[in-house]
Amino acid sequence: MTEQAIGTAASPNEDRISAMMPHVEALLSLMGEDPQREGLVKTPLRVAKAMQTLTRGYEMDPVATLNSAKFREDYNQMVIVKDIQFYSLCEHHLLPFYGKAHVAYIPNGFICGLSKIPRVVDIFSHRLQVQERLTIQIKEAIEEALHPQGVMVVLEAEHMCMQMRGVEKQHSLTTTSAFSGAFNQAKTREEFLQLIHRA
Repeated sequence: MTEQAIGTAASPNEDRISAMMPHVEALLSLMGEDPQREGLVKTPLRVAKAMQTLTRGYEMDPVATLNSAKFREDYNQMVIVKDIQFYSLCEHHLLPFYGKAHVAYIPNGFICGLSKIPRVVDIFSHRLQVQERLTIQIKEAIEEALHPQGVMVVLEAEHMCMQMRGVEKQHSLTTTSAFSGAFNQAKTREEFLQLIHRA
């Protein structure tokens, strides 16, 4: 292979985008649209690029992300990162759901860089999801990386598949939670819930 050919080889992302585009064009046609009209000519490319961004979490390892900033620390009180904004795609309709994640863990000899908790939320939310599984995956990644005394995750989200179609109920909020270890104690869970809802 020549140096020029190496320099111009398509990346895997570019290959995926190119592969998606004909399918988007076919979908537009099946909807009754003309994919060649001015406003839609570049839509297959835009949609393919958007889907590549919205599902980038498949290419990332959340446990490795946590381990990249894992430190020994003699701290055994609750660590909370709350109001983490997230956006995801419902795997049933490919419509967005979005909201806030609240995450707590009680260290057991190790802590992680605080920015890594939102990063884990971001990784899992940038995959096709259901809110229930997303909640559990965040908890399990923290457990695997840090082996804490306990983890608790609460997600609060609005689902466009409920607002734009189906029952069409606006502003309905879905809350899910997952917890383990020390958070099996009602008193510990209550402390966490009071802290995340404190103004």
